[in-house]
Amino acid sequence: MSELVQRASQQLAELARGEMRLAQAEMKEKAKRFGKGGGLFGGAGLAGFLTLQALVATVIAALALLLPVWAAALIVTAVLGVITALMARSGKRQVAQASPPAPARTVENVKADVAEIKESVHR
Repeated sequence: MSELVQRASQQLAELARGEMRLAQAEMKEKAKRFGKGGGLFGGAGLAGFLTLQALVATVIAALALLLPVWAAALIVTAVLGVITALMARSGKRQVAQASPPAPARTVENVKADVAEIKESVHR
């Protein structure tokens, strides 16, 4: 009987360590996604700021000269606007893939393990 209890306790400890490793790996993956998403949002913010600067330059150029200089500035503004939109969308996708921050697979595995242990105790 004591050998069975000892084996059961070793298996439970091994199971707990395995679940902790899984949780750690899952959280590391989610943190990486949050980092990428945050970086992309930061890039989108910078590109948005540059877009506003280009728009101001466009308006100044258009008002000052009414020549093709404003058309060039408008093209730069449009390109920066597209970059901003693409980075923001990509950043949002990265953050959405990382949510929720809880290790969902590990929680489900632990629940299944607890249910299995309860069931085996009742036998």
